[in-house]
Amino acid sequence: MKLGLQISSFTWPGGPEAIGPTLARVARTADDVGFDSIWVMDHFFQIRGVGAIDEPMLEGWTALGFLAANTERARLGLRVGGIHYRLPGLWVKAGTTLDVLSGGRAWLGIGAAWNETESRGLGFPFPPLGERFEMLEETLRIAHGMWDGERGTEGPFEGRHYRATRLLNVPQSLSRPRIPIMIGGGGEKKTLRLVAQYADASNVFGGPVAIAHKFEVIREHCAAVGRDPDEIERSTLQSVNLGRDTPSQVVDRFGELSDAGAQHVIFSVANVHDLANLDTIGREVIPQLRDL
Repeated sequence: MKLGLQISSFTWPGGPEAIGPTLARVARTADDVGFDSIWVMDHFFQIRGVGAIDEPMLEGWTALGFLAANTERARLGLRVGGIHYRLPGLWVKAGTTLDVLSGGRAWLGIGAAWNETESRGLGFPFPPLGERFEMLEETLRIAHGMWDGERGTEGPFEGRHYRATRLLNVPQSLSRPRIPIMIGGGGEKKTLRLVAQYADASNVFGGPVAIAHKFEVIREHCAAVGRDPDEIERSTLQSVNLGRDTPSQVVDRFGELSDAGAQHVIFSVANVHDLANLDTIGREVIPQLRDL
């Protein structure tokens, strides 16, 4: 099993001036104790369930560049990017830039998005969900084209939402055959179909029974498109609070997720700025889950 850390809150002691130094310490510690991946959300306002809307939130790609400079081993990504926040060429160029500058450690995490409040608040167009799924699929097709070969396909793309005359990508990503693509969400008719057709990883929510069902749906979609489902990493988003759960309870819970098919558990950690929590996970959780 692989373990990923999602940093979902920047409400830390010291105010805005302390966010940079604290984030650097969190990232270096997570890298050192053995996390396989480090993720930030692609939001501009803090989201419900994590904090108040006016709590600090960093722009995702910029934060990932900072994380790349403060880590050496863990892969880095948005979990997951909102499709309507950037045009396809920028998604691919930003991902490629992160991959090149981090030594081949980027993920492209992307999805159909949901946060109308922040979109309207900051002036982003917020198309209907069906259109956002069309935009997502066209972006995935462009990404496959731009990450093809040594320079991209260099051919045109004609879609309903996007038109591009030359899918050139230089420098090319260091990750080959492409930067791995994670599609977030568990919608069984559209999202998981796109996972089967275009992605290298899924990211679904819930307990063992729920995620096992989602993974089975992915297998069914893979059969329909003629793809080996083992090519797709099965990941899930969870949370850990060491003020409530003991390390052994975390190991047991994640073990159940492994039994349900999860290969990569990405989780937020309550009070992640308290580095003792990451040290405890590195010492008492990660080693016990490595061989699952």
